[in-house]
Amino acid sequence: MFGNKVGKAALLASMLALLSLQANAECKFVATQDNAPFTIKPTDTDTPEAKEFLATCVNPYTKRFAADPEAAKAGKKKFGFYSCTQCHGGNAGGQTGPSIIDDTWQYSKHQTDKGLFETISHGTNNGMMAWHAQVTGNPEMVQTDEILKIIGWLRASFAGKGDKPWLNEKPQ
Repeated sequence: MFGNKVGKAALLASMLALLSLQANAECKFVATQDNAPFTIKPTDTDTPEAKEFLATCVNPYTKRFAADPEAAKAGKKKFGFYSCTQCHGGNAGGQTGPSIIDDTWQYSKHQTDKGLFETISHGTNNGMMAWHAQVTGNPEMVQTDEILKIIGWLRASFAGKGDKPWLNEKPQ
């Protein structure tokens, strides 16, 4: 009987420890401009997908949109709504800004959804402004979930050759 109670106590303790780790999990972001850390915090209005990404650095829309082109249209709609098309073209193949669907990466970090999220959120030294509402301090700017949908669509629209490492990302 004593052994059973000890086993249950150990199981409970390990479950609580795991929950504590998950509660404290947080994706660590760095600016594309200078690798300075910046923070995006979950908000009450964030979707479960946005909260998952902020905890794990894995975009839940990427695999979903790659498997379902119809669902990916939600990201393309956001891409147009936020005028990403003005620089990157209507299908993200480039215009005054670079293509973001080929395999020629402006920054090598764009091979991960986290890296692409960092660039969209915080901007670059090469003319792209910060777009995330928390980074800019402007609630009218783009929210986490919207950026993730755009990234999901970009990944589903990939026109390059070679690997698609974003389909195999693991929580960080």
